[in-house]
Amino acid sequence: MDGKQARVGIGLLAGDMVQMVHFYRDILGLRAKWDGGDFAAFETGSGELALFMYRRQAFVQALGEPYLHPQGINQTFELALWLASFGEVDDEYRRLSKLGVQFPMGGPQTFSFGIRNFYVADPEGNLIEIGSTMEA
Repeated sequence: MDGKQARVGIGLLAGDMVQMVHFYRDILGLRAKWDGGDFAAFETGSGELALFMYRRQAFVQALGEPYLHPQGINQTFELALWLASFGEVDDEYRRLSKLGVQFPMGGPQTFSFGIRNFYVADPEGNLIEIGSTMEA
């Protein structure tokens, strides 16, 4: 496989599809293709199926393995959403602050390696990094 030609998709396994689709669509603002069933796809600048969600119970049945969900904040991965500028990161933090979103690490920070970011947790404890590498 040529990694430069492969498109990457991130799939989230959701326990409560209604709550999770609501968060990603109505709180974060991602457009969703979802008919109320076991699968939802979200539009991002990374293209089709860059972010999708599958009902955990259906996935566990298909896999035939028991599932142990992490408790609290899921520290096994993060989903990163990259914005165009540091200013957009700050604007998004202010917008989400008004919506009661959980910020496990506080407000935006700028790091010496050139990233400004903050983290939110979705309703099931998955970490979402919202950041930028562009100061202006």
